[in-house]
Amino acid sequence: MTLTNPLRTANQRRRLITAALVLATGLAYGLLPGRAEAQSKNIDPKVLRIGYQKYGTLTLLKARGTLEKRLVPQGITVKWTEFPAGPQLLEGLNVGAVDFGTVGEAPPIFAQAAGAQLVYVGNEPPAPVAEAIVVPKGSAIRSVAELRGKRVALNKGSNVHYLLVRQLEKAGIPYNEIQPVYLPPADARAAFERGAVDAWVIWDPFLAAAEKQLGARVLADGRGADGKNVVSNHQFYLASRPYAQAKPEIVSLILDELATLGTWAQSNPKEATTVLTGETGLPADVLELAVSRFSYGARPVSAGVLAEQQRIADAFHSLKLIPRPVKVADARWDVPQQQAKR
Repeated sequence: MTLTNPLRTANQRRRLITAALVLATGLAYGLLPGRAEAQSKNIDPKVLRIGYQKYGTLTLLKARGTLEKRLVPQGITVKWTEFPAGPQLLEGLNVGAVDFGTVGEAPPIFAQAAGAQLVYVGNEPPAPVAEAIVVPKGSAIRSVAELRGKRVALNKGSNVHYLLVRQLEKAGIPYNEIQPVYLPPADARAAFERGAVDAWVIWDPFLAAAEKQLGARVLADGRGADGKNVVSNHQFYLASRPYAQAKPEIVSLILDELATLGTWAQSNPKEATTVLTGETGLPADVLELAVSRFSYGARPVSAGVLAEQQRIADAFHSLKLIPRPVKVADARWDVPQQQAKR
């Protein structure tokens, strides 16, 4: 049994990979059009455009419809646009196609390196066990140190890339002493199943599916043996800079609604799983495991969280994954004082 997802046909995967390569080239060389000018021109005061992916808090928010109800008194409607991954979502943000969205830790670093006009407006608490390095159930590999010389599949430049870097550091293994195999999740799973790679670094719900359906064994996740986080694995909420400047009260309202949603999801994990099962088409047992590892509680981005992002940006630059250094604090949202008091 494979992870059921109607978006992942072979042809669609090829188109997605091609689009991602085009996007990455544009980001790396600053060729993407529009930026602040396009964003400013496209702001509609009566329409909030949200970009979301097929799993996570915004998917829950969309399904429950509570944000729409909060915005009725202001005459604002919500337009939801689904994106296959974080980089594509942030390109939509960059060219003014969406106003608000959510991604993991890595995509905004790549986007900021390309000069994208975005701001960090919120984040969920750390979810370190929602991503992991896994090996096949019959593998003889028992520790990260044993990955030396081994083939390790991962999505290049993603959150799990940083997880791998950090776990190798802790094990005393230089990054150039493994054999990274850069593959998107669907192709990485196929390689993992047929034994073409020795380990796979992946996030939920793909991680949960590998455990439930393939018997994959977790070698290491975002937590260390001492119980402290090796990585945080934050989920970030971002807005286009022009939208956040023009509509700070709406951004604050979204964050408030996400915090309320988090309280509900934490208290009702079975209901949250049911909603996500209906929205994603993924098996219930897979989503139940993934939901159990998610961390809810949207809040404004603190200086400490931005400092963690800076460490990731510095690591990616040292690995030559981004073309220039990034100062993450430049993308911090300066919440207007009247909003901060609410």
